[in-house]
Amino acid sequence: MAKPSVLIVEDDRSLADVLDYNLRQDGYETIVARDGQDGLTQARLKGPQLIVLDLMLPLVNGLEICRRLRSDPATAGTLILMLTAKAEETDQVAGFSVGADDYVTKPFSVKVLLERIRALLRRRKGTTNSGDTLVSQGILVDRERHRVTAGEELLDLTPSEFSLLESLIRHPGRVFSRAELIDSALGGDSLVLERTIDVHIRALRKKLDRYADLIETVRGVGYRFRDPASAVNTA
Repeated sequence: MAKPSVLIVEDDRSLADVLDYNLRQDGYETIVARDGQDGLTQARLKGPQLIVLDLMLPLVNGLEICRRLRSDPATAGTLILMLTAKAEETDQVAGFSVGADDYVTKPFSVKVLLERIRALLRRRKGTTNSGDTLVSQGILVDRERHRVTAGEELLDLTPSEFSLLESLIRHPGRVFSRAELIDSALGGDSLVLERTIDVHIRALRKKLDRYADLIETVRGVGYRFRDPASAVNTA
């Protein structure tokens, strides 16, 4: 069985070496890039399953790298874990808003980082191997192929956006709190802010375009996917 591949984009050589060593010891294939431009190149050439991405990088910063990877169909589904000294909530929200799947601040425990990587890969494996399709009101979620279409348009969703939409559409009409969405869509071992769910939902609605209002906000509680039955009853 092929080992999962991880691209490390980090300009601090000593930290990159520590990450490289520990990831290899944990059974991963690794690729190391020392600046943002090389990181973009390696991501496109090597197609890693996950990228550990520093924010403060020479040539191209981490936020811009994330933005470019998410806009490219070839790399849009790659898992991205941001690694940075920027620990403010606004910095984390900025990272998630451009498509990061997780966010770890420096200094950090290598053991914790490895567990976060395992958690992201477990989420991906659990989503892509289930082999069923969900359809509602013009939205089709193909879990086997990890594809979403809205009408006739194929959407480029991040792994987190895909998981959120899948959880909501699977239970139309059910109201999910933000904490429940973190647990059911992102995994109970995902250490993210509840506010982060709002960022993901905004991004998801934007991509859904004319189908955006299918994701309804329940003020003071959370979100739900519109129940087709209620749409018929109110017509």
